Amino acid sequence: MISQKTLENSIYDTIRRGSCSISPDVEGAFEDAIKIETSEISKKGFDATLDSLKKCRARDSLACPDTGWPLFFIKMGNDAQIEGGLPAMEETARQMVIKATQDGYLRKTMKHPLTGEDPGGNVGMNMPNFSYKFIPGDSFQITYVAKGGGSECFGGSRLRIVAFADGLVGIKKAVVDWYIAAARAGAICPPSVLGVGIGGTGDVCMHLAKKAATLRLIGSRHPEPMIADLENELYEGINSLGIGAMGSGGNKSVFAVNVEYSLTHIAGIAVGISANCWIARRATTRINSDGSIEKLDDPNWFNGR
Repeated sequence: MISQKTLENSIYDTIRRGSCSISPDVEGAFEDAIKIETSEISKKGFDATLDSLKKCRARDSLACPDTGWPLFFIKMGNDAQIEGGLPAMEETARQMVIKATQDGYLRKTMKHPLTGEDPGGNVGMNMPNFSYKFIPGDSFQITYVAKGGGSECFGGSRLRIVAFADGLVGIKKAVVDWYIAAARAGAICPPSVLGVGIGGTGDVCMHLAKKAATLRLIGSRHPEPMIADLENELYEGINSLGIGAMGSGGNKSVFAVNVEYSLTHIAGIAVGISANCWIARRATTRINSDGSIEKLDDPNWFNGR
């Protein structure tokens, strides 16, 4: 049985790593951008930001002052046993968010949406947020994602219903138009990791987009050729826009375009985007039934991508 003490230590460390470090695939995307970028201003931006991120990891300091919404994505083994069950785990996670806030690993960012009241620890109604995936086995895996305000608000999240008559053309136009508008407004931090959801209800579509942006590795491809081709076409198209690092101009405008889809209703096709910051932050920990702990670079939420 996985004890609450093991959960406390693991969840706290996962939040800390998620706030102070970037994953190898994100670091690799910076290194690749530095190699190919032709704009000197953008190249300096990639260089300076990567250097700063490496220092943050070495000094255990925040990778970005906006530590964002605290989001947990949990893969729960069907045979996993947790002391106190999932309600106790969620309460432990809330307490670890408060502790991480008190220790300076999270900024006091979460407010009441109408009164502006600050609970002081980033914990309150529906926050932190938990998403679950149930899998075979007896392990428990938790991924912490710091979803920044810039990438979520004012351009980084969009939803539209596209008619079947508009099909792929309508979907591609919506995605590219949204990305241009968000970058032009300075509302996101390009080159983003762009998640695209297609189909399902509105909430299913946006949740797919959010998970595609935050949980898939940069460089991964959808296994279905039609979806992989769409990912590649959007990736090449957005990179041809010349947005560059933080809008400085250049040939790297998006780090990845990750598309996930759901069956939809004959009435129409929900299309949504969720942009993640160029310093896409996440950390994953797996706790095995014997209490052993593995720190993972890949949440593997989408079965190999």
